[in-house]
Amino acid sequence: MKTKMHGNPMFVAGKWIEKEDVIEVLNPQDNSFISTVPSASKEDMLLAIEEAKEGAKIAAKMPVHLRISILNKAAEHIEENQEKFAATIALEGSKTIREATAEVRRCIQTLKISAEEARRIHGETIPFDQAEGSEDRIGYYYRFPIGIIAAITPFNDPLNLVAHKVGPAIASGNAIIVKPATLTPLSALLLAEAFDYAGLPPKVLSVITGKGSKIGDLLVTHPAVRMVSFTGGLDTGEAIARKAGLKKISMELGSNSPVIVLSDADIETAVESTVSGAFYAVGQNCLGVQRIYIEEEIYEKFSTLFIDHVSKYKVGDKMLETTDMGPMINEREAIRVERWVDEAIAKGAKLLIGGERNGAFYSPTVLTDVPSNCTIAQQEIFGPVVLLYPVADFDSAIEKSNDVNYGLQAGIFTKDIDKAFEAIGRMDVGGIMINDSSDYRIDGMPFGGVKGSGIGREGVKFTIQEMTEPRVVSFKLAHKRLFS
Repeated sequence: MKTKMHGNPMFVAGKWIEKEDVIEVLNPQDNSFISTVPSASKEDMLLAIEEAKEGAKIAAKMPVHLRISILNKAAEHIEENQEKFAATIALEGSKTIREATAEVRRCIQTLKISAEEARRIHGETIPFDQAEGSEDRIGYYYRFPIGIIAAITPFNDPLNLVAHKVGPAIASGNAIIVKPATLTPLSALLLAEAFDYAGLPPKVLSVITGKGSKIGDLLVTHPAVRMVSFTGGLDTGEAIARKAGLKKISMELGSNSPVIVLSDADIETAVESTVSGAFYAVGQNCLGVQRIYIEEEIYEKFSTLFIDHVSKYKVGDKMLETTDMGPMINEREAIRVERWVDEAIAKGAKLLIGGERNGAFYSPTVLTDVPSNCTIAQQEIFGPVVLLYPVADFDSAIEKSNDVNYGLQAGIFTKDIDKAFEAIGRMDVGGIMINDSSDYRIDGMPFGGVKGSGIGREGVKFTIQEMTEPRVVSFKLAHKRLFS
């Protein structure tokens, strides 16, 4: 007989449910025990989906003012409990307490933006008499919710990335079932707690904790689920796309983001921005700077300053305000990064700094002369490693930046407005940051990529577009001219 451990219940259609079968949530810094969450079964997921069918009807009928009120009240609850939310993010994940606090602030903004966008789900009139024979018709279109949304979220932003799916779903009148990352489920459950406190009607939201191998396929393939919103890795995204069937799919699948530094750039600004962009959240960041292409005439100066900044990074206890970088999400991931770095060095790459592992900690690492046939040059590192490349000129930098199967965001540092606009036109990415690193995002902008980086766009307004469909209404009138 299994011993029942006391921990956090999961949120199923408005009810908090415990299970005897549980998953331990551990602190990756030292593998210390934090709590447990239920290990949901297929039956639990089926129950959530069945309840969500009714929840979708309830959500669709919620007046806009009520959606706004609930979203704002949830945001206020998080604001009043910021320390608890930040501590939870930091304890169960990789972020330092400073990074976790910033994520809580972003989550509050995401929900407030969702409340504002709820009042802006507009349609427009259609001039049917543009078509000969339709002079007796008048009408419009409006947007209506699609029904049940499946949301699968990653470990690296365990609160705000959940809010980016839940907030727009509620704003647009949908029901949503969240399957959070197994490693970091507590933050998602706290978000459910905020919506429960805010008075969200039962059955509209479920947060189901458990192993993807057990409940994931059921969630994405069930015919009642009309949209899958997934943030994660390319391989998993491709597998979901093959299984999901005829339903809407929105995916953000990461990147190995490039940044170009031209010879006319402000080098100090470029260094400071790219160091931060490379090592924020231990590099476990879909926007993280992975490849930096620097014009040859400034390469030595840039690389020297870059290494100097990296050498001052404080790695250690993530709960300390003075810490710049904590551990990776687990030792297995740190070992993977170590293996990729060792492979690159074996093939001729030069290690400029770092390359040391201690359990789940991996030091900030900089490589140069990395051959293009290395795993680390083509795939998403998702760890604290950045590659420096000297390039002959602007054209070469653009060509090398595009020469991967990803295209989420990029950055370019230059004072030449013509070069900036040329980069905008030529770089195969979903977003390009001028005089900034790739690691810049606000929660109101369209966010997503091309190629292997995903399908569709997030950002509250744009997620709402994904989560709704247009419905056309046409009135056939007794008289051909309504207005004269």
